[in-house]
Amino acid sequence: MKILVINGPNLNFLGIREKAIYGNQDYDYLCNMIKEKANAEKDEVILFQSNHEGAIIDRLQEAYFDGTDGIVINPGAYTHYSYAIHDALKSLENITKVEVHISDISSREEFRKVSVTAPACDKQIYGHGLDGYLEAIDYIKEIKLK
Repeated sequence: MKILVINGPNLNFLGIREKAIYGNQDYDYLCNMIKEKANAEKDEVILFQSNHEGAIIDRLQEAYFDGTDGIVINPGAYTHYSYAIHDALKSLENITKVEVHISDISSREEFRKVSVTAPACDKQIYGHGLDGYLEAIDYIKEIKLK
């Protein structure tokens, strides 16, 4: 199974920004956690992080051609207003997509409660901390192996 994990703006600042919301673990910890799961389950995982909307869209479009089976995406703040990322996700009809958020976006500021990208995904997971990424990978594998 080939899984692409995309993290948007400011996710590279895990462990630095708003620790009460996002925790003390840094971005390397998240990446290593995901890699360990992939190695244990003999999956291929590609990790990508960008603070730039266009770079995220470019990587999503590459997934169409490179044999990606599933995408885990945390679009960060782009979740709430990037119709361009929504459209890029929507175009990947044969790839299972899961939107992940570390915090419980439904209990935060009003603007965080709206996701314009989730409707282009097969599932949304939020409020499960970093484990949400592992849950998303499990979901993709469950769907793809049916």
